[in-house]
Amino acid sequence: MPVLSVLSILIFWIFRLYQSVWRFAGISELVRSFFACLISVALNVVITSLFYRRMPISYYIIGGLFTVLSITGIRFSYRAVRMLQRINRPSAKIPTMIIGAGSTGKLLIGELQKEPHGLASVRCFIDDNPNKRGRYLGGVPVVGGREEILSAVQQFDIRQIYLAIPSATPKQRRDLLAICKETACDLKIVPSYTQILQNDSPISSLRPVNVQDLLGRDPIQVDLSEILSSLQGKTILVTGGGGSIGSELCRQIAAHCPKKLIIFDVYENNAYDIGQELQRRFPNLQLELLIGSVRDVRRLVEVFDTYRPDIVYHAAAHKHVPLMEDSPCEAIKNNVLGTYFTAWIAKLYDCKRFVLISTDKAVNPTNIMGASKRLCEMIIQGLNRICERERAGE
Repeated sequence: MPVLSVLSILIFWIFRLYQSVWRFAGISELVRSFFACLISVALNVVITSLFYRRMPISYYIIGGLFTVLSITGIRFSYRAVRMLQRINRPSAKIPTMIIGAGSTGKLLIGELQKEPHGLASVRCFIDDNPNKRGRYLGGVPVVGGREEILSAVQQFDIRQIYLAIPSATPKQRRDLLAICKETACDLKIVPSYTQILQNDSPISSLRPVNVQDLLGRDPIQVDLSEILSSLQGKTILVTGGGGSIGSELCRQIAAHCPKKLIIFDVYENNAYDIGQELQRRFPNLQLELLIGSVRDVRRLVEVFDTYRPDIVYHAAAHKHVPLMEDSPCEAIKNNVLGTYFTAWIAKLYDCKRFVLISTDKAVNPTNIMGASKRLCEMIIQGLNRICERERAGE
């Protein structure tokens, strides 16, 4: 017994069983314990057979089983006791649903079930894979696909939802979030594998849902420095320059040394305010403040004939959706006709570039405001084709 005990201790030390942390004992610990016990039993067979006498088969079998159970049991019993303590302990954790029963979902629930992150109690998983329906991940059931989200929220009294599918396409993410938005739950998302690796934990990479997640496509990255550098030394006209969008355009343009900036607006108070601000911030800026309407053709011709702008940013428009529902004719007159007059006159005076600021979803409009902006886009596209044909000599 002393010889076998010393050899067993040496074997367990070689397999690093005395350096493991019992709190985090897992599959690796189990495998190492099994092979260490197997070698210990084999040495027991060899030593007793060579130096003592052959023992009954039951001695080796019962001794081997007892060794394996005692070595692994004492290590995993610590985890079991801690788990029972957490189950029996009164909890104020928030009932949580995880969408995605894949590798990220497994990592996420593993982190949430640890003591330091005791803020969420995962009640169920959602996954579109039919093979996972009815199965359990970390002791939590997979109740079904996305069609079960609303019913599962009511059944399990869910208060927050974690979207744990970093590989989802923007469209898939948008569709899932659209369903989740019908609930009153707080939404958080695991954005990408890169951020998980950077934060070393899916918990720390969780973030609230932002506008880009609802976009349904990858966001377009615009090189603003290249665009704004092309404004240097140019005469630039901004229609609606006193409005919220037009005034910000004027600030950006003024910071990039244009030859002259012309602010054209029908409302004198806004034009005056942005003019005073720009003169304070950019004292060397050549600035012209002009009052007029984009529906007044004579005024537009006078402005273009006098200043000959190289670039036009057309931001003048009625943008208030509910008001345009009540006054549809004004939306058409100001947005559509105003855009047509301004763009056509810009073409007649050989303006190098005309930019329509279209701030609304106008592809499939659902209101008067969106419909008027869609017509504006069609006008600009049509004039652009005319210009291209003229340049090609057709």
